[in-house]
Amino acid sequence: MGRHNRRRSQTRPAIADEGELRIIAGDWRGRRLGFPAIQGLRPTPDRVRETLFNWLQTYVPGARCLDLFAGSGALGLEALSRGAESVTFVDNAPAVTQRLRENLHLLKAGNAEVVQAAAMEWLGQRQTDLEPRYDLVFLDPPFRCDLLPLACELLESRKLLADQALIYIEAESELGMPRLPDNWRELRSKTAGQVSYRLFIRETEPEQ
Repeated sequence: MGRHNRRRSQTRPAIADEGELRIIAGDWRGRRLGFPAIQGLRPTPDRVRETLFNWLQTYVPGARCLDLFAGSGALGLEALSRGAESVTFVDNAPAVTQRLRENLHLLKAGNAEVVQAAAMEWLGQRQTDLEPRYDLVFLDPPFRCDLLPLACELLESRKLLADQALIYIEAESELGMPRLPDNWRELRSKTAGQVSYRLFIRETEPEQ
């Protein structure tokens, strides 16, 4: 898809039963967007996103991104604002995907795709060697659902990651380090309260 239109558009205000997120930097800096107030939907906090995108600042422009447990879409929207080539948003909640489509329309973002599907089912249906390979993947699954190990395994086995792809993982700090593919190497990590967030790079060959 083509690059998004950079002209300003009106932001739809959040209503009483919705949450609100703010885009931190880039073309849509300061824009505020609503998202459904669904139990368990918790956008990555501003300070965590700011740290993450400081880590990613040289990688995001031109990157093909996957926001797998998209929720509010905060991570994928931030990536688009900062020059990502494209973002695929995947979430299984109809209200979430509908609002994501509305927000992308408001922003005139023509380089994004929204998929309503359970993340594990969507990954499992990808055809090896026939799918786009992502340069940057955001993994922020619902807490205490033990989805990370299988999600990471499927990203590798379905060959959905580019060489030297970056993978961001956000999870409850009590979880510790999840089981990951041998060729993923940790680049950065921090903990903020009950949340741990880590950035990994996919090496082309497992380290010996």
